[in-house]
Amino acid sequence: MKTRAMFDYTRLVLENVSFDPKLFYKELRKAINCLLPYDVEQLSKWVNGYVKNKPELHDSLNLLNA
Repeated sequence: MKTRAMFDYTRLVLENVSFDPKLFYKELRKAINCLLPYDVEQLSKWVNGYVKNKPELHDSLNLLNA
C-alpha cells in the first residue's frame, strides 16, 4: 500500500509541475530514482498518456526510454 501512495503522490506532483517542462523533467527523474521498478513501469505508462497532447513535455520521455 505504501508504494501505491508514493506512486499517487508522484503523479500529483508531476501534474502540478507540468506547466514548466524543466521542472517536470527534474521531478520525473527524481521519481524514477525513488520508485520501485514496478511503479516506474506504471509511471511510464501514465506519462506516455499524459504528455501525448503536451508537446512541450515530450523531452521527458527520453528519461523513460533510457
